[in-house]
Amino acid sequence: MLQRFLLPLTAVLVVFLAGCQQAAEPSRELTEEQRQVLRDRVEQRWQARIAHDWGKAWEYSSPAYREVFPKHLYVKKFSYTADWELTGIEVTHYDPSAAVASVVVRVMSRPTKQTSAAAKALGAMPRELHERWILVDGEWWFSANY
Repeated sequence: MLQRFLLPLTAVLVVFLAGCQQAAEPSRELTEEQRQVLRDRVEQRWQARIAHDWGKAWEYSSPAYREVFPKHLYVKKFSYTADWELTGIEVTHYDPSAAVASVVVRVMSRPTKQTSAAAKALGAMPRELHERWILVDGEWWFSANY
């Protein structure tokens, strides 16, 4: 008689524990709200780049990067040879175990100085840039380390 109740009880317990394990696992996907927060951060960084405000763009770099590369060195690595127009941002992948998201940024890029007839003829060129963003303490940061 005990076996008659033990087998169904064991089956129910296994199903219950499997459900608990699934609930405890982190989500493999970002919610739409989380994606929007990330897109907003990417856009804010790119607006700083478009304005050639390299100091502001540096502020979106990961804390680890900022510890190694101070702002005054970061701003010196840029020039004013291109202007950009942001045309799109797409979050393409998220790895929750590493807290890393892959983002594609689409811009129209044009040289600031039209130094040749070819540059004038070509005008703005579409570019697709692949960026990696990391989640640290609930905040998204641009990862310059590839």
